Order: sequence, then structure tokens, then C-alpha cells
Amino acid sequence: MGKRNKEKLKIIPLGGLAEIGKNMTVVEYGNDIIIVDCGLTFPDEDMLGIDIVIPDITYLEKNVNKIRGIILTHGHEDHIGAVPYVLKKLNIPVYGTRLTLGLLKNKFQEHKLNPNCLKEIQAGQSVRLGVFNVEPVQASHSIPDSVSFAIKTPVGTIIFTGDFKIDYTPIDGDLMDLPRLAALGDEGVLALLADSTNIEREGYSVSERTVGETFKDVFGRAESRLIVATFASNLHRVQQVITAAEYYGKKVAISGRSMINTVGVALDLGYLNVKKGTIIDINEIRKYPGDKIVILTTGSQGEPMSALTRMANGDHRKVQLSPEDTVLISASPIPGNEKTVFNVLNKLTEIGVKIIYQALADVHVSGHAFKEELKLIHTLVRPKFFIPVHGEQRHLKLHAKLAMELGMDEKNIKLGNNGTVFELDENSIAVSGIAPAGNVLVDGLGVGDVGNVVLRDRKHLSEDGLIAVVITISKQDKHVVAGPDIISRGFVYVKESGDLMDDAKNVVEKTLKKCRSKNISDWGTLKYNIRDDLKSFIYHEIKRNPMILPIIMEV
Repeated sequence: MGKRNKEKLKIIPLGGLAEIGKNMTVVEYGNDIIIVDCGLTFPDEDMLGIDIVIPDITYLEKNVNKIRGIILTHGHEDHIGAVPYVLKKLNIPVYGTRLTLGLLKNKFQEHKLNPNCLKEIQAGQSVRLGVFNVEPVQASHSIPDSVSFAIKTPVGTIIFTGDFKIDYTPIDGDLMDLPRLAALGDEGVLALLADSTNIEREGYSVSERTVGETFKDVFGRAESRLIVATFASNLHRVQQVITAAEYYGKKVAISGRSMINTVGVALDLGYLNVKKGTIIDINEIRKYPGDKIVILTTGSQGEPMSALTRMANGDHRKVQLSPEDTVLISASPIPGNEKTVFNVLNKLTEIGVKIIYQALADVHVSGHAFKEELKLIHTLVRPKFFIPVHGEQRHLKLHAKLAMELGMDEKNIKLGNNGTVFELDENSIAVSGIAPAGNVLVDGLGVGDVGNVVLRDRKHLSEDGLIAVVITISKQDKHVVAGPDIISRGFVYVKESGDLMDDAKNVVEKTLKKCRSKNISDWGTLKYNIRDDLKSFIYHEIKRNPMILPIIMEV
């Protein structure tokens, strides 16, 4: 047996394990690597000022010569959002279905990237990438053109479900290709990596079509304008808004940058079925009676800069809400977003609009498989090994438990975190090490230049404020020429805290005298003493710990 046959297959998740979003997995055999998905996630509350979070690709940068391409399951941000950032560092091809690539091209224009690296693939048509044979398999999700991947490797077939649900009445008519998954199961599947997002939900997910029935009912009863907020990328939901509007002869105006971009791409590529004249410019809404207008908008998660939030705050330039309007929020809060969503709901309540959301009506269904659907996939595929993915730690453990309930041996199931290196051959699976994996923070145009130290400083500033101590010292005799002047930002209101600021100034003066008596002229030591003495004084007086920034100038 040659050395080539003794290689082990490596599967290394760089994102999507023990978290929701930022999905990215490395599949490696010998001198070949392919990357499944390349997503982003949104920052936690403590990531102050951060726009998005992308995976750490240190491992890929070290192995760039092995990479044969990125393959994408579908066009949601948590699966494609990091592609432009990765391609700025790695010159590699990207494979995806037509709509997925269409959404990416929009991003490429923003990032000034050449779209020539984008290669279109279709469900059922395999593509050879190094030693890997990649077959896209039709999947159902909340966006058209979603696929799972069956990847044939020298040691066996690996199946990545991607995000999916089993919808027997999908909006676009593209049923999940269960017969193909069953056929792959008959041929023999080495490992399954399956979506764990909804493992906690019993039974079966509800078909997307049920939302359409609710829309038809709500749209029919609306006596004035309807404002519908949903995810821009949930194109099946967008289609149902348009269909319900057309049923009652209403016009649809679109608000929110991501909604405008996504709907534009979907229209250009023929993924939305819209009658001529249905979609109008937001500037034209005043030309029609209120009961003939539907405004389709972003902001279902209460995002601060989104169109719905601006409407709720009364500072949207085109739309001013009134008590006659109806706002329909067709999404459920992503874990961690509940507070921002309820803030928007409260502001809408103050305006007096009628609000309809998931707790009150069937205006949202999940795009991810429930427990019984996951059982069906496991039963059809019958993998030898199983790695649960796309979920927080509790989701992954519950999914592992489900596999055991279906008869899989516990030793054939492996749990891991981002960076875990799983090694497989025909007969075994093991964890063999850890690859670099973590969060790269994007703030404006800066990628990765904000780390833990900067975040800690931002948190400190946001909680306790800043005091700057400005002193001018003579270069010749080291005496104080001017100052100390004390400047407060976000600490106390200076006009009402004059005594405290005067006392703080006295503390700094005493520190300077003490240092002069000890012949301390080194700036570093001087700053340390000022910071230390002032910190002790302020904490003693008002139990606060502002950031203290001594600034020393020489003249």
C-alpha cells in the first residue's frame, strides 16, 4: 500500500461550532484543501463599536498552496459574509449556485474585488477539486438555490447538510433531494456534519406556505399602510409578501439598503415572481391611498441603523408612521437580540401603530430542521461517523444524544469547538489537535486591528469614562511650566463637580512635588505615579475607576 493511501482526512471547523453563525469548515487530504462556507457573525454586546466578526484564517494562510476552492451552501450572511475579507488575503476560486454568486457579486463591487474567481455550480452536477469530488445536493431553506454537499474523498463520502429544513411544499417548488441522500446512504457515508440549530424543537418545522396564508389574512384586513419587516435574505418570505400584496392589488415599496440590494439581485436573476408595476419607488408612496401600500423593510432584529428602527424613532426620511399603520415583524429575535427588538416594539407602541409579530400570529416559521426532520436525515444517510455542527454547545450535545438514540455508537460521534482537528480514515475518527481559530473583528475598514486589549479599553471607557491630566514641564530644570490641567470625558460633569476636580488637581501637584524631591524625571515613572495616586484618590472619594491618561509635554 502506497503512502498516499495512509493519509488521513482532516476536518477542521474554523467557525460554526459552539456558536450560531460564522460557519466555515476546512476539509483536507494530503496536499488538497477545500473550504465549506465562509460566513460572518454579528458582535456580542461587549464588542463595543465592532461591525462584524469573521473567522481567523491563520491556518489557511499557512496552507494557501493546498487550497482548491471555497464551496458555498447558500447565500445567507453567516455562510458567505466573510468571503470578500478572505479573498483579500487568499487568491482562490469560489463555487456556489447562481443566486449565491449573484449576492456575492454585490459584495465584490463594494469591496472592489474581481468577480472572475466566482464559479457557478448546480445541484446534481459534480465538480472535481483536487482529490475531492464535490456534488451539490438540492436542499430546502429560507433562501432559494440552497444545497447540501456530498464530498467524495479518498477515504469515503462526507455529507455537509448546510442549513436546511424538510419542506414538502416549498415556495420555489425545489424539494430537498431526499432520494439522492438515501442513495448516498446506500452507497455508504463515512461522516455526516449536520445543522443543529433547531435540535431543541420537537416535531416537524412548519412549511413556509403557512406564512403566506397568514399574510393573505392580515393584508386583507389592513385598512391603511402595511410595513413588513423581515430578513432581506429570506427571499421566500419576500416572495410571499409580494404575492399577498398582488392578491389585493397593493403596491410594494422597498426600504433598507440590504433589502434593496437583495431584491434587486433576485429580480435580475429571476428568483422573484413579480407582476409589472407591483414594485414602486419609496418616493412614490404618497401617490397611492394608504390601503394600497406595503412597505417591505429591514429591521426585524431591531438593528440600530435599520429602516424599521429609524421609522420607530421618527427619523426615517421617507416614511413617517402614524396610528393608522400596521407593522408586521416576520422574524423571531436571534438569541441576544431580544432587548433591541423589544425596544423597537415599545417605540412602535408609543406611536400607536398596530403591531403583529410571531407571538400574536403565524407570521414567521424557521428555516432550520426540527428534531423529527433531523432524525429522517440520519436515517436516510446512515453515516459511520457523526460531527454535529451549526450550533451552540448545548445544541451540539443534544444532536449527539439524538444520534445515539437512533443507534449510533457513542465512540463514533465527536464533539468539538472551532479549531478542533478531526482525523478520519475508513474505520476511525479521532481528535488529533487544535488549529488556530478565533474571532477576527471588523471595525469600519480595519480588519483584525481591534483585539482584546482595545475592547477592554473601550469597555473601561464606556463604563467609567476618562480623565486626562495635562502637564507642561521645562526641559531645562524639569519644573512645571503649566498645569496640571484635568479634563474629564464621560466621568463627571465638571461644572457640578468643581470641588472634586480641584482636589484631584491638588493630588497631582503633590505627586509632582514628591517625584521632584526624589529626583524622578523619567516620564514613564512620573506617569505611573500620577495614575496610581489619582486612581486611589478618586476611588476613595466616589468609588469609580475612570481611565486616567497623563499627558506630559516638554518646552
